[in-house]
Amino acid sequence: MGKYLFEIVVLSSVLLILYAVLRVAYVVWWRPNYLEKVLRRQGIRGTSYKFLRGDMAEIRRSILEAQSKPMSLNHHITPRVFPFFYDMMQKYGKVSMTWIGTKPRLIIGDPELIRMILGDKKNDFVKPPQNPLVHMLQRGVSSLDGEQWAKRRRQITPAFHLDKLKGMMPAFSTSCSNFIDRWIKLATPEGSCEVDVAPEFQNITCDVISRTAFGSSFGEGKKIFELQKEQAVLVIEAYYNLYIPGLRFVPTRKNKRRYKLDNEIKTMLRDIIRKKEKEIIHNRPELGATDLLGLLLKCKEQSNNSMTIEEVIEECKLFYFAGQETTSNLLTWTMILLSMHPNWQEKAREEVLRMCGKKSPDFEAISHFKIVAMILNEVMRLYPSVCNLSRYTKRKISINGGMTIPEGIETLLLMLSIHHDPMSWGDDVEEFNPERFSEGVARSTSKDTIDYSLTAFYPFGWGPRRCLGQSFAMIEAKMALAMILQHFSFELSPSYTHAPRTVITLQPQYGAPVILHRL
Repeated sequence: MGKYLFEIVVLSSVLLILYAVLRVAYVVWWRPNYLEKVLRRQGIRGTSYKFLRGDMAEIRRSILEAQSKPMSLNHHITPRVFPFFYDMMQKYGKVSMTWIGTKPRLIIGDPELIRMILGDKKNDFVKPPQNPLVHMLQRGVSSLDGEQWAKRRRQITPAFHLDKLKGMMPAFSTSCSNFIDRWIKLATPEGSCEVDVAPEFQNITCDVISRTAFGSSFGEGKKIFELQKEQAVLVIEAYYNLYIPGLRFVPTRKNKRRYKLDNEIKTMLRDIIRKKEKEIIHNRPELGATDLLGLLLKCKEQSNNSMTIEEVIEECKLFYFAGQETTSNLLTWTMILLSMHPNWQEKAREEVLRMCGKKSPDFEAISHFKIVAMILNEVMRLYPSVCNLSRYTKRKISINGGMTIPEGIETLLLMLSIHHDPMSWGDDVEEFNPERFSEGVARSTSKDTIDYSLTAFYPFGWGPRRCLGQSFAMIEAKMALAMILQHFSFELSPSYTHAPRTVITLQPQYGAPVILHRL
C-alpha cells in the first residue's frame, strides 16, 4: 500500500512538473511565435519576437537617448516624444507590430482604425490588464470597462453638466485673479519679470480643482499633486520594465516608496472626504450635490447605486491628477506657442479686450471666444496632453475589411502621430496655424468630410469614453488665458529649452521660462 501511494505521488509530481514545463513553453515560445505568424500573414510588419524580453529595452533606450538632448524650436515633436514608435511607423506603416515581453502589441496611427476601435468596436477593445504597479496611480472610471464603467459614468456625469460649470465660474475667476496679482507683484518697476509658467499653471489648476471639485483649500490639494507627480514617475518606470508576477511584493526601495505614496495620497483624500461628510450632515446639507465629491458621496449613500469609500477615493485621485495635468499642460504649451507666434498672441488679445475690456470674463464671453478657441485647439493638436491610448482585444476581432486581431492583443493608439499626419492636416501639418479651426473642429482637416475631421483630432479621446472633464478644462483654460492677455504680453526667455517629453502627459522637460511684460 505504501509503495502504491509513493508511486502515485511520484507520478503526480512528474505530471505537475510536465504541465508546468509545457505551460511555460506555451507562454514564452509557442504562443508568441503563433501570434506573430497570424499577424504577419495579414501583412502586418514589425519587429520579431525576442525571447521573454520583447522590445522594452529598445523602447526605454530610445527614449533616454531622445531626452538626453533638446530639439530645435519647431513643432515636429513626434520623433523626440515617441522615438521608437515613430521609427516603427516610418519603416512599417500606420499599423505595425512590436513586443511587450511575450505579448505582441499593434502600433496604430490610422484615423479610421482608431475611430473603429474607440467607437463601433468599443465593446470588443477594452482597457488592457495593467501591471499592478502601473495601476496604482488611479483606478477610477477611466480604468473600468463594461457595466462597471457605464454605471460609474452615469454617477459622475451630472457633476459636469453646464449648470454646474456655470456655478463654478466665481471659483475659476478667484483662482485666476490670485495668480495675476502674484505675477503683477513679481514684476520689476519697469513692469517685467521672468516666470517659469509650468509650475505656476500647476498651482493654478490645483487651486481651481481644490475649490470647485472638493471645496478644499489650495494647501490641501497641493500636497496631493506633489505626491501624484512623484508617483507618476515611478509608474512610467514600472511600465517600461518587464513585470514578473509577485515582484510588487518584494520590499525594494522603489516598491516601498510606491506603497508609501499610495497610502499618503489615500489618507489625505480620506481626510478631505470626512471633512466634506461632516459639512453635509451637520452644517450645509445643500453641499451634497454641488461638486464632484458631494455628488460621489451622495451616490455612496444610495443603496441602489452605491459606491464604496475606496471607489470614491479612486475617482478623487483620477480627477486630481487628470484634471490638473490636462489643463496646466494646455496652458503651458499655449504660452510657449503664443510666445513663438506673437501675431496670434496679439489677435487673441484684441478679441479678449474687445469682448471683456479689463473685466474678468464671464461665462457668456468665454462661450463666444472664437480666436482663443482656435488657438487652444491648435495647441492641443500639436501638443496634446495625452499622446496615446491603449486597448486590448478580449476576443478575436475582425476589422478594416478582413483584418483579424486575435484575442489578447494590445493596441497602442498613437493620437500624437495622427495630430501630426500630413495626410489628415496637409503639408503645413507641423506649422502653428489656428486658422485651420476657423470653421470649428468638424472642418479642420485637409479632408473635406466631417467624419474624417472628427476622427483625426483626439485631445480628449473619442467616442463614448470621451473625457467627461472636457468642458471643465476648456472653460478654465479660456478664462486663465484671457486674463493673462488682459494684463501681460509675453515672450520666451533666452533660457527656454524646447524639449517635449511624456511623463504620463506631454510636458516641457526643462520647464517653460517666459518673460512677462505688464500692459
